[in-house]
Amino acid sequence: MAPAIQRVFAAVATAALLLVGGPSGWAQAQNQQGPPPSPGRWGRLAPLPEKSEEFSFGDVNGKIYLFGGLPVAGKGPLGLVQEYDPATDKWTKKKNMPLAAHHAAVASYQGKLYLFGGQIQPQPGGPTQVPINNSWEYDPVADSWKALAPMPTIRTSPVAVEVGGKIYVIGGASVHPGQKVVSLSPTVPHRALDTNEVYDPATNKWETRTTMPTARSHMAAGVVNGKIYLIGGRVGSANVTAGSNTNVVEVYDPSNDSWGAAGMRMPTARSGHGWATYKGKIYVAGGEIYDSHVFATIRAVEGYDPATNTWTILPTMPTARHGVNVAAIGNRLYVIGGHIASDGAAGEAANSDANEVYEFPDK
Repeated sequence: MAPAIQRVFAAVATAALLLVGGPSGWAQAQNQQGPPPSPGRWGRLAPLPEKSEEFSFGDVNGKIYLFGGLPVAGKGPLGLVQEYDPATDKWTKKKNMPLAAHHAAVASYQGKLYLFGGQIQPQPGGPTQVPINNSWEYDPVADSWKALAPMPTIRTSPVAVEVGGKIYVIGGASVHPGQKVVSLSPTVPHRALDTNEVYDPATNKWETRTTMPTARSHMAAGVVNGKIYLIGGRVGSANVTAGSNTNVVEVYDPSNDSWGAAGMRMPTARSGHGWATYKGKIYVAGGEIYDSHVFATIRAVEGYDPATNTWTILPTMPTARHGVNVAAIGNRLYVIGGHIASDGAAGEAANSDANEVYEFPDK
């Protein structure tokens, strides 16, 4: 996005945030810990200590982890690691990432977290959206990092899920085949990917699988009954101002390496959303939208049930955000951090430290 346009969006977004009232308003979105959740309702718990845009997220051993962070002002990725313990409602800062990156994919397996790809800033003061193929294993107990075999494909903003002891890294965005790897700004030619590569932690090796029908990045993913569901996301460009949101839902069966359309599309087309799976349903929260009429973040929380191919609409989360970090632990859905304006508009002040939690009525 051109600097002049960025300034216009920032000014408009800031003015809107200052004027909005109610639970989505500017004051309520920042530095506030309200009543805890109750069945069927949202509440607020301990806020995120160090807020930023574009954390990658994962959960393991009953705790939630946020990786990365990217200042809006063009500074380099932060490489932060922050741990949240729902049992104590406390945050702990952990050892930084070996390579500071944002928009990485994260999957959990056997007590460890695996990070794949994302974007970096190769030179201080240079562009911050250069895609990579680095892979890492993070051990939360030892608070230690280990480099793994790199992905075959350089890419940013894919998703990663574990099925049957293997981790599938799907989609994302990168340069065109044969093109020099450069920063993926909105004006640089690049594409969404249909790539489907599987990593085996036991052998530290990669294999290629059948490509996804709809090439996209910034989507949601969930595993139910051994099948992988890919929900929504962004087609075309990796940037919301140059790409297009989709509400398509596709399903992949690793057992026979086949794809199909799930049938029922997501009610709200979006990208940059967070997701988590709870009792056989995949919940999608937040996100952003950009078109000729709207440049905004999303409050909607929707749950997909593969068994019935239907969607459930949950009460909207109090604060509209994109780049949110989501986990389902116990009978609660945690939606943490993010940016309350779309695509970095309104600057650092619009980064949210909100830790909003929905308690499912069922136990």
